[in-house]
Amino acid sequence: MKLQMKRYVSFFLLASSACLPLAAKAQDSAPIKADPEAARDKISMCIGCHGLPGYKASFPEVYHVPMIAGQGAAYIEAALKEYASGARTFPTMQAIAQSLSEQDMADIAAYYAAIKP
Repeated sequence: MKLQMKRYVSFFLLASSACLPLAAKAQDSAPIKADPEAARDKISMCIGCHGLPGYKASFPEVYHVPMIAGQGAAYIEAALKEYASGARTFPTMQAIAQSLSEQDMADIAAYYAAIKP
């Protein structure tokens, strides 16, 4: 009886561990729900450049910083992902985007999209 119980326990543990990656994958593929209110605690790094009309960054070159208030959420989120991946290159934006989660990006994009310029 003990041997049979050990087999059941072993089978159960093996089967359970095989399901863990599937559960993690299901959570990863769940759509992200953007929360513009949650972005209020995340935008301090954006305001310093994108909140100043006519602001130009001077590193690594003089660059006109675009206003992002009122820009489409999909565009902002795509731009952040491109900076994070290196598809867009600007050192400051790359560093900031790489520090954000996908949830952060969605929240920030929704926040700025809701602002009327």
